[in-house]
Amino acid sequence: MKGIVFNLLEEVVGRHYGDSVWDDLLDAAELSGAYTSLGSYPDSDMSKLVGAASSALSLPPADVLRWFGRQAMPLLAERYSAFFAPHTSTRSFLTSLNSIIHPEVHKLYAGAHCPHFHFDDAPDGALLIGYNSPRRLCDLAHGFIEGAADHYRENIRLDHPHCMAHGDRHCVIRMTAA
Repeated sequence: MKGIVFNLLEEVVGRHYGDSVWDDLLDAAELSGAYTSLGSYPDSDMSKLVGAASSALSLPPADVLRWFGRQAMPLLAERYSAFFAPHTSTRSFLTSLNSIIHPEVHKLYAGAHCPHFHFDDAPDGALLIGYNSPRRLCDLAHGFIEGAADHYRENIRLDHPHCMAHGDRHCVIRMTAA
């Protein structure tokens, strides 16, 4: 996993709980925390940090990941405003991930392994978002989607009818207007 993700987590934790809590999480996870944005680190480091946060907050790991994704989105919008500016809605932004945003991520962060998304319109107007990644971080994607909706000032509802964490072959996140 690219270091930028760890840097975002550190910043989000620091902003909401203080820098000492980040240090406490690193200690609990038995990690050094020397993450550079361009570096690549084992996925297990993220699992350990999420597990430490889960224990510290008495929250399920899925909730920690969703919180992190939602809280990280304003930082991404601030740093990479060019990715957000052309869009006026969460739907428009999300559907640009595979064709515009992720190719640019690969340019900025060589060796990045981004998830792949599939998008379908449901007859009732919902956006069906297929998530595919060997990392199985669909809860992080869920949080990023919520963060994007916050950015575009939209009220959405997300359901997760299919999930790899529950034995499904892939994840589907259903997004509707709230």
